[in-house]
Amino acid sequence: MKQFRTLFIALALMIGATAFTNAQSKVAHIATQELVQSLPEYKSAMDQLQKLEKTYDAEIKDMLSEAQSTMQRYEAEANTKSEEENQKRAAELQAAQRRIQEHSAKARQDLQKKETDLLRPILEKVRNSIQKVARAKGYDYVLDSTTGTGVLLADGYNLLPDVKKELGM
Repeated sequence: MKQFRTLFIALALMIGATAFTNAQSKVAHIATQELVQSLPEYKSAMDQLQKLEKTYDAEIKDMLSEAQSTMQRYEAEANTKSEEENQKRAAELQAAQRRIQEHSAKARQDLQKKETDLLRPILEKVRNSIQKVARAKGYDYVLDSTTGTGVLLADGYNLLPDVKKELGM
């Protein structure tokens, strides 16, 4: 009876160890930020965003210089104008300042929307490629090993070369 009990415990431990080994998942890692930044589509999108940003910056600078020159002209003429005229001019300058702030806020919103619109298809393409390669290689999980994403040690399999190959890079 004692032998049967020992055999049963040994068999249970062996089955448990086998189940534990089979239950472990295959995990790989990839630096997604590095991958995305190496894509030609990403570089093109960033160029478009920089051009748009420069356009908005130029518009805002033009508005600022126009408001500044108007303010200097009004200050120079303030002594020759009535109090009512000076108050009207001050209100006009405040309205110009509000327009500049509104234009600046709208420019930031437009840039964020454009960035989202340009990057969404690129990120989707990268995600699909990572998923395809991971499934083909039999990985259950892929961790992002980009600095600052939480993966402290990445000694496992790196999918970056395989995904780059999948993307034709």
